[in-house]
Order: sequence, then structure tokens, then C-alpha cells
Amino acid sequence: MNSLTATSTTAAALRLQDSARDPKDAVHDHTVPAGEPYLVAIGQGQTLRLVDLEGNQAIDALFYSRDEPGERYSAMQTMLSQGGIYLTTGSVLRSNQNRAMLSIVADTCGRHDTLGGACSSESNQVRYALGKRYMHSCRDNFLLALQQRPELGLGKRDLGPNVNFFMNVPVTAEGGLTFADGVSAPGKYVELRAEMALWLLISNCPQLNNPCNGYAPTAARVLVWD
Repeated sequence: MNSLTATSTTAAALRLQDSARDPKDAVHDHTVPAGEPYLVAIGQGQTLRLVDLEGNQAIDALFYSRDEPGERYSAMQTMLSQGGIYLTTGSVLRSNQNRAMLSIVADTCGRHDTLGGACSSESNQVRYALGKRYMHSCRDNFLLALQQRPELGLGKRDLGPNVNFFMNVPVTAEGGLTFADGVSAPGKYVELRAEMALWLLISNCPQLNNPCNGYAPTAARVLVWD
């Protein structure tokens, strides 16, 4: 394991942080069904909580500036700025213009993936079997949600590397990626403060072929506070 990976893993394990926010005070509360997409506006200064309701459920997420959708989450800028590959309390998600988009202010899981990407028909075929090509995927979810909001002007070319909240993707000593059982549990959550007005695009991952969802996708909860 290289030093960057080792440092990131250790830091993630030490930065668990509870939140005092009460769900009853949330201005937005939505349950995303298992395997489904979701698109929602987040205002600057609002706090977003993503909840893994039943445990071991990956939530794939992309973020876009509402003022200029060409500005979007950048995995590269985020990893470079924090010097690590995993996200947890204190991590700042940065845009392709290297501006702060969101800051993680609370996290009861402790480790979120930036490298594994979103499953697609192509990756299902390559990783698993030819017959898996037409299984539902996160990339399909992203495109479906965007097609339902054509006024945003976002499409296939706007899908870049995403965050996988609650997903466990260890890096091997040789630099490879592995998909492992999740480190989350029922009710674990992550909270992020929006540093700009955003679109949040979610795929509540439908993947059935690796342990990221415990081979059985479940619902997730999205809450927003002013």
C-alpha cells in the first residue's frame, strides 16, 4: 500500500462526527427507493444529509453548480487538495474550477469512495458477464434523471467521475481497486454543507453483482436543512 492510501485510510477511520440536527426540522425529506435516481436542488449554505437506511447501500452522487452547470464536482481536484482518496468529516469536495462545492461537516460512516466510479452496462459486461450488460446501472439512472429535466441542459457528456457514498473500494498494494463489503450500517449518515447553490444528482445504486450493496439494493434518505 502506498503512503497516500495508507494515510487516507487512517484519517478516515479517525474522523467520525455525529450531528445535532433533528430530522423534524428538515425543510426537505425524501426517501429514494432502492435502485432509483433522484435529482434535487440544494441552496448555498444548506446542509444535506444522506442516510444509509438499511446498511451497505452505495449512493452514487454528482454535483453541479446551479449558476453555471459547466462547473461540477471534480474527483481529481478533491483528491489533490486533501491529499487523500477517501472522504470523511473535514473533506471538501471541489469543482473542476478548484472551488469548494461542499464540506463534510458530520459523518458516522467514516469512509466514502472517490475512485470506483459508477456502474454502467459496459462495466457490468466487462466485470461480470456478457449477460449482465443489460442490467440496470448507475449511469442509466443518471441519464434518466437528466432526461426528465431537459431545461438544465445536462446530458451524457456531463457525466464525470462521481462520489460513492458509503461504498468500500480498497486499493491494493499494487494500485488496483477491489470492491469489498461496506463499512456502513443501518442509519449511518454523512452531512455536507453546500458552499454554493447546487444540483445533486443521485443514483441509489442498483448493482447486484458485487458487495457494495450487500447484493440487495435498499432505500436511502435525503434530508436538507436551512
